[in-house]
Amino acid sequence: MQINTRITQRITKQINTLRLPVASLLIPVFIAINVGVSCAHAAGLPTTVVDALKRGGIPQNAVATYVQEVSGPVPRISINSTTGFNPASTMKLVTSNAALDILGPAFTWKTQVYATGTQNGDVLNGDLVIKGSGDPKLVTEKFWQFLRQIRAAGIREIRGNLILDRTVFEDMSYDASRFDGDPLKPYNAGPDALLLNYKALAFHFLPEVSRRVVNVSVDPPLAGYPISVPVFSDGPCTDWQAKLQPTLDKNGTNFGGTFSAACGEKTWYLHPYQMTHAEYFGLVFRQLWTDVGGTFKGSIVDGVLPANARLLTEWQSPALPEVIRDINKYSNNVMARQLLLTLAADVLKIPASPERGARVIKTWLAGKGIEADQLVIENGSGLSRTERISAETMGRMLVAAFQSPVMPELMSALPLVGFDGTMRKRLLKQTVAGQAHIKTGSLNDVRAVAGYVLAASGKRYAVVCIINHINAASGQAAHDALLQWIYENG
Repeated sequence: MQINTRITQRITKQINTLRLPVASLLIPVFIAINVGVSCAHAAGLPTTVVDALKRGGIPQNAVATYVQEVSGPVPRISINSTTGFNPASTMKLVTSNAALDILGPAFTWKTQVYATGTQNGDVLNGDLVIKGSGDPKLVTEKFWQFLRQIRAAGIREIRGNLILDRTVFEDMSYDASRFDGDPLKPYNAGPDALLLNYKALAFHFLPEVSRRVVNVSVDPPLAGYPISVPVFSDGPCTDWQAKLQPTLDKNGTNFGGTFSAACGEKTWYLHPYQMTHAEYFGLVFRQLWTDVGGTFKGSIVDGVLPANARLLTEWQSPALPEVIRDINKYSNNVMARQLLLTLAADVLKIPASPERGARVIKTWLAGKGIEADQLVIENGSGLSRTERISAETMGRMLVAAFQSPVMPELMSALPLVGFDGTMRKRLLKQTVAGQAHIKTGSLNDVRAVAGYVLAASGKRYAVVCIINHINAASGQAAHDALLQWIYENG
């Protein structure tokens, strides 16, 4: 922990000295039209990769590649490696590595509960205050256990209000439709210091043929939250989600369309973007507090922890490596956003913003001697049209990470090729299966892989390959060919 403290202090000092302007992170970066080799010793792309790119209609100038043996002095392959490319979800590796190095693998988020006023038996004649720190994994079952802790602290009835202190993150406007115009998608949920259950609702649909009705339930359960069910239908089960025509806000959900019996039982995860984080939190709190035997009739408001409040109990999240595994194996964008803001809050000790998180990461990389001139971080998750990084910056970061004390936590967080996460169905019949830990990334016009390959020779290689092109969706074969080539020839 002393090592992590020194890292944090060094980064804070460098940030204050450099005073990097936020605008410097927002300069547009364009893909070069020529193929450049950053090191005279680096080779070109393997023939199998070139052939796969040709079949996919992807020119080599749309591909950035960096391959280096983790203990070697120079890259084995370096193509377009100094140009800024959109990395899609492989950007999560940068956020994850910085977090492990700066916060340390023992780091946890703490959600604290305070009380004001006086307590008479099990009745609190005052306010209950919940102060968040940005826990990315405060899911329903954990929140239920947390409320049980509050009950165990002796409180049953709350006669004041519930105050939510969310000030560890800066109060920011957030447009859930900005990325792709689909704000109902759960991955479009914004960050919050008291993020609960990823701010998602799971609607379960079960048609009852005998009564010609559709039963609908929601998870997590919400207090006094009406759901208008869809009309029962006998038609085919085609495009069932579009036919439901949902509208939802803090006052309830209405499915104005139809649901076919042919669909059977279905579950649909939605982001209630028309609810604020506080409204979502409040609806879940009221229901679960009742479920654990509590009573509460007050209001739920945003506020700041009063100076005279007394600590009742606190909830600790899983340790950082578990959160990192969820972020990278399953490419959880909401959790990655939380992690970037946590870096800013922990290092700078002021309300966090994405710009401050980006500044922390860029300074951290500079402290390692890794140039990051092309680095642009919007939210740290890669779910962005503007994020940029060069393959060389990411490749050198991976090489440095392998030599660091947090290497086991970082590498184990990456999908194992052919076995789990986003790589579980790829390269199943190839010899590289089980020999590479690879993070994937995909957006419209973007495909990327980054991670480590253990070659048949026993040498381990850091690999980054990013495609930015209209035909990028056809690039998976080239990526798979590169991973297999490294295994065979590394």
